[in-house]
Amino acid sequence: MPPTSPSSRVQAAREQLAARLREIRLDAGITKREIAIRCAWSEAKSSRIENARTAPSDRDVQSWCRACGAENLAPDLIAANRQADSMYVQWKRLQRTGLKQLQQANLPLFERTRHFKVYCSNVVPGFLQTPGYATALLQAIATFRGLPDDVADAVTARMNRSGIVRESGHRFGILIEETVLRYRIGNAGVMAGQLGSLLSAMDLPSVSLGVIPAAAERTMWPVESFTIFDDARVDHEPLSASVTITAPDELGQYVKAFGALHKGAVYGAPARALIVKAIEALG
Repeated sequence: MPPTSPSSRVQAAREQLAARLREIRLDAGITKREIAIRCAWSEAKSSRIENARTAPSDRDVQSWCRACGAENLAPDLIAANRQADSMYVQWKRLQRTGLKQLQQANLPLFERTRHFKVYCSNVVPGFLQTPGYATALLQAIATFRGLPDDVADAVTARMNRSGIVRESGHRFGILIEETVLRYRIGNAGVMAGQLGSLLSAMDLPSVSLGVIPAAAERTMWPVESFTIFDDARVDHEPLSASVTITAPDELGQYVKAFGALHKGAVYGAPARALIVKAIEALG
């Protein structure tokens, strides 16, 4: 099961780093008091670092390794420490300058990615959103989080970014839950336009769109939405944060989950029928 708690994932990474620092100290044969003296800080700080109660800075890691005669290990440990920092980024920090910049931030990543695997359990994927749907969704997000109102500019940026689905050199495997077709983001007219756009997207040569029927017996339960970039990175977005995953073992879980979800999806005519049914239900 893909981990769904970014805070627990970060804590696990912190604990792994702390355990490695403790091993280095023990291998050097020095006490926490001695390393505190050598690093010119309190013994309590040494204890907090070793017990993953305090996240060390890059300088702390360098000092620790130098005190233990293991300076050659510092670069890898600093990289691990920075990875833990980047795994969980508060939405408030990401969005403090508004939603437009957030839409543009990942454009280089999108442009260099060749194969996208996208699973959405709550909304239509950004790649396939219409301007009306994106406006309703981003307005709701801006209101909920109390963000600067740059929704119109953010929608324009999202539409520009979404043009990648029509560019050569990119492939999109997209899975959505049938419930996504029923959740009303915007009014009935907005939803009708969005669902009609999904039907058109199915004709794009770069897009494989699957719908997981709500009534289907499942071997893989619904999880939070995620995007896999070239099987090398996962972006996963719970309510309060943006999580980037690159660790091979965790990445493998998402790739496996996508494969299992893919097996439960329908494509082609059956998928079209579910979308048409959702349009008819709008009344």
